[in-house]
Amino acid sequence: MKKETITLALTGNPNSGKTTIFNNLTGTRQHVGNWPGVTVEKKEGTVLYNGYRLRVVDLPGTYSLTAYSIEEIVARRFLVDAKPEVVVDIVDASNLERNLYLATQLIELGVKLILVLNMADVANARGHQINADVLGKLLGVPVVFTVGTRNEGTKALLDKVVEVAEDRDTVSRHIHISYGHEMEKEIKNIQDVIWQDPSIGQRFSTRWLAVKLLENDTAVKERVHEFGEIGGKILDQAEASRTRLNEFYQDDPEMVLTDQRYGFIGGALKEVLKISSQSKFDLSRQVDLVLTNRILGFPVFVFFIWAMFQLTFTVGAYPMDWIDAGVGWFGALVSGLLPPGLLRDLLVNGIIAGVGSVIIFLPNILLLFFCISLFEDTGYMARAAFIMDRVMHVIGLHGKSFIPMLMGFGCNAPAIMATRTLESERDRLLSILINPLISCSARLPVYILLAGTFFGASAGNVIFSIYALGIALAIGVGKLFRVTLFRGEIAPFVMELPPYRVPTLKSLLIHMWDRSQIFLRKMGGVILVGSIVVWFLGAFPRNVELSVGQGADKVGVTGGQVVPVTVDGSHEPLPSTPLALGDNREQAMEQARLEKSFLGKLGHAIQPVFDPLGFDWRTSVAVLTGFVAKEIVVSTLGVLHATGADANEESEALRRSLRASGMTPLGAYALMAFVLIYIPCLATVAVIRRETNSWKWTGFSVGYSLVLAWGVSCLIYQGGLFLGIGI
Repeated sequence: MKKETITLALTGNPNSGKTTIFNNLTGTRQHVGNWPGVTVEKKEGTVLYNGYRLRVVDLPGTYSLTAYSIEEIVARRFLVDAKPEVVVDIVDASNLERNLYLATQLIELGVKLILVLNMADVANARGHQINADVLGKLLGVPVVFTVGTRNEGTKALLDKVVEVAEDRDTVSRHIHISYGHEMEKEIKNIQDVIWQDPSIGQRFSTRWLAVKLLENDTAVKERVHEFGEIGGKILDQAEASRTRLNEFYQDDPEMVLTDQRYGFIGGALKEVLKISSQSKFDLSRQVDLVLTNRILGFPVFVFFIWAMFQLTFTVGAYPMDWIDAGVGWFGALVSGLLPPGLLRDLLVNGIIAGVGSVIIFLPNILLLFFCISLFEDTGYMARAAFIMDRVMHVIGLHGKSFIPMLMGFGCNAPAIMATRTLESERDRLLSILINPLISCSARLPVYILLAGTFFGASAGNVIFSIYALGIALAIGVGKLFRVTLFRGEIAPFVMELPPYRVPTLKSLLIHMWDRSQIFLRKMGGVILVGSIVVWFLGAFPRNVELSVGQGADKVGVTGGQVVPVTVDGSHEPLPSTPLALGDNREQAMEQARLEKSFLGKLGHAIQPVFDPLGFDWRTSVAVLTGFVAKEIVVSTLGVLHATGADANEESEALRRSLRASGMTPLGAYALMAFVLIYIPCLATVAVIRRETNSWKWTGFSVGYSLVLAWGVSCLIYQGGLFLGIGI
């Protein structure tokens, strides 16, 4: 029997726990993309329940269904055009007055609505007693209590969804929120004109259209204009009605409608909400006395960020070793199964070594995203923005701009997309330009390799200092740009602080996995291709002559096989045992061969540019390949520092080779700073182009980051040499 499908739309205010409810419903049966034509995230999932297949669509969090932000437009467009069978409005039970405003607009829209009072435990802790039965009768919608963080009420919600979809719910009925005699008269006048074309009423709620036209909603007016001749009549009547109402109320009709909605909400709450005179202990308020304190808040925030990177490095080291051993075992297996030749070299030294040298950092990436998800799900992310508000004012931005910057620790591309929530165009551009200075997870493998190689037990602190350097540079560059390129007043902003919540492990793991998939997709895409390209440039040309040491150590490479070069130029195969020349000489020969390859020639060509930074030709090539993706820096260094050691010792062999190459701790730190600052990956560049819709700003972003990276790294290296540090 074919299962019936019900489309279920989840909507609600930001910080109402909507995403937690979505995760409780769908679990891992969800996928993330973008809504057509915009960069707003689109989440969908499926639930199989009582013979039904529920398609759950998580709409962007909004406070209303006006057309002021892209999130509101996306949510409203889906509700109006897709016509989901059921709409579930997630409401913060501890803040009913603000949250019910969206519910009143959904009622006007005429959808089949369910009201979910989430965070019921928080409301109870604040002494709020809510009569759900009376509230449901007043609004004409069924009401369900949930505690998303404990997965309580999920089954009751699913039962109610099926009842409402089958029209079996006894509470559901359509109500009209009364806006007063004069307003209702003009709503009816507009409806009378709309009903001259019955097909319009079949597609839209005529009352909702009339109300939105009285609010002078631009998007609705454009939609009505498409109706043709009748559309013109409707717009004329709406304009006449707005004029009369303006004269009668001496106020904009939109403001009158808003006041009437809040009046309706206030009246309903008097019937259904009782607040105990002895409210219980408010944990969020007490915790905020410390975490958002003007003196203590910032040091606590810095400590949390420091702890995040310490955890990422120290705990992640153990699974890194396991994955490294697995990659080494697989490389040795493939090497043993295939005969010597170009194919084995490509698979073992190109693909397995290249991709493997990056994938070993997956545990660190997972831990980083887990910590970021923890900040978001507990409610601390909003506090971080509040704490950084004063710092952001230094560069002419407000605390809300810090949220995309904090998201940049995960990936700069979605972080830049998140700047769409900023109302000011100048704020958006400035945030986009400085966001790549926030170190993303793609750079983390480079930091872990270099810090672990040269700084030992202090590696975690060194990595933390690099991230701090990025934040400091973002503030400094932002201040410079604000006083030169983006002059003007700072946009006013009020930061909303949601209550603290205990996140579910399931929700944290889902968020962590969603974000880590970006890293894993790179494994089979850009990093795989990049590793093959780097291998090709390092493997060819195949016929070169080189010398190592003196006399009998002069050798040549023909078809990838190392052979001695005799006086008359003839060639004889070398003994297969590595003892013929010794391990160090074999490594030296491989280094010499790479130096004669296309990759080596490219490195020597660009090395003069990087000499003041302390980079040799191999490091110069590595940062060049990092233009595509920062993870390729590691795989390129792995190819160029080939050691001839067994594959399962590749990571440690690379560290030994880096130390033996002449790189110093000072040079390693200068390299980390360069990787932090210079041009982000190509994917981020593409997002900058799309979000700014300007090649000029994209080129400026790439250009200034290159100049800044070279200057800061040069200052670190040359300044360190002058002071005698890190030699």
